[in-house]
Amino acid sequence: MQIRHAGARGKVNIGWLQSQHSFSFGHYYDANHMGHGPLRVINQDTVQPGGGFAEHGHANMEIISYVLRGGLAHKDSEGNESVIRPGDVQKMTAGTGIRHSEFNHSNSDTVEFLQIWVVPNKKNVAPGYVQQHIPALAEAASELTLIFSEEGRGASLPLYQDADVYAGRLLDNTTWQHELPSSRIGWLQVIEGTALVNGETVAAGDGVAFAPGEQVELSETAGFHALFFDMTAQ
Repeated sequence: MQIRHAGARGKVNIGWLQSQHSFSFGHYYDANHMGHGPLRVINQDTVQPGGGFAEHGHANMEIISYVLRGGLAHKDSEGNESVIRPGDVQKMTAGTGIRHSEFNHSNSDTVEFLQIWVVPNKKNVAPGYVQQHIPALAEAASELTLIFSEEGRGASLPLYQDADVYAGRLLDNTTWQHELPSSRIGWLQVIEGTALVNGETVAAGDGVAFAPGEQVELSETAGFHALFFDMTAQ
């Protein structure tokens, strides 16, 4: 287990955008933090009112936006147009190529979200867009909720990668355990609150990398909100 503390992340401030990068991205480069397995990007972005990312292109990437506060307006070349808010699960499959823009939907409040890129296990598929509201994400519970999986198991949305993505808020003083098979790795991204992870304290903004076959135990949770990735180690 390796903890990537919030303060060690790369930082960008260009006025309308403040961003913190868990892995190398754009002008921020760190050879020791290029991603973790198929998980390539986790950026925590805060966009000022009226600001946003003008239309630009992507290909062969699974791109997830997980909104923490405010509303994120999405529009793409496939005709999809929506506002993503807290509790929504959203993913864009870039595939053979897609263009999109993302802007703060509000003229008065900031929007804060995690931008997540997962390298797909199938290239040059048709571009796609999925979005779904999951009420359970707003309520503290005894376990995290599966929001993405390769086969779209249960109520989760499909992902072009052998990865299970969990999210949610844990009740205070909850213990949550997850055992990784020997062929799989994990990543925990802390959004809010604190907890012990295998006995080590983590807090908002921290990321934790888990090796193949490692046992994951969250305990002594307090206001804890996080994402957890269970992924192929290949």
